[in-house]
Amino acid sequence: MKTGSKSVVNRILLGSAALVRTETGLRFLNLPCSGKRYVNAQIDDYQGLSRRDFLWRPPLALAVRARFSHPAGSLLGTAGFGFWNDPFLMTGWRPPTLPRALWFFHASQPSDMSLALGVPGHGWKAAVIDVLRPAAAALIPAAPFFITLLQGRDLYRLVWPQLQRILNIAERPIPVAMDGWHTYRLEWQETSTSFWVDGEPLLMGAPAPRGPLGLVVWLDNQWMVAKPTGRLGHGLLAIPHVQWMEIADLVITRP
Repeated sequence: MKTGSKSVVNRILLGSAALVRTETGLRFLNLPCSGKRYVNAQIDDYQGLSRRDFLWRPPLALAVRARFSHPAGSLLGTAGFGFWNDPFLMTGWRPPTLPRALWFFHASQPSDMSLALGVPGHGWKAAVIDVLRPAAAALIPAAPFFITLLQGRDLYRLVWPQLQRILNIAERPIPVAMDGWHTYRLEWQETSTSFWVDGEPLLMGAPAPRGPLGLVVWLDNQWMVAKPTGRLGHGLLAIPHVQWMEIADLVITRP
């Protein structure tokens, strides 16, 4: 891994998780489990840091060559790589907050995070969110009103695209097979974020979350539901077979 910084790479291995060096790179393993315990193989560079001390701000580019043991639809839990603000107390105590992230993100069913209109709430995607921008934060007191308004299908299709823009949400499904080697690249600029797969543009000119953010690469067994209509849920999945994500190269560059 080449980051162009003095970042320290931390490991998290929870439950039946492992990190294994292979001839081609680093393999993140989830071994079979019952779903009663959280399983997570992860590396990051923000453990022990306050959010204001996270290392990464635009402009920068992240390139990762990766493959998975199973295709989308068969790989269980969530997985991915990119940058976020670790809003949910997953690596020690920090005040909980709303999410900021830009990453390549996978979630299997029963996950349903239908945040971008017309994009499924599960699957393998490029995704951006920044709910902490001032315009987005200003909507929080009115959240009950908007949740009620979005219950109707026609109103949802009319209103949600405007809210999606204010919340700085953009997503695009990734059209390549996860179980083959592919090169994933994102560029995080001051005013926009863009994603490529194997050199082909995927999601261009998406919103740019504010930094600082932390680097995260992970494979776990959780599922999550977060819908604009107010439906929320979270749980753990049983893993009946060994599954993995393998990273051959991870390079962060700055201009």
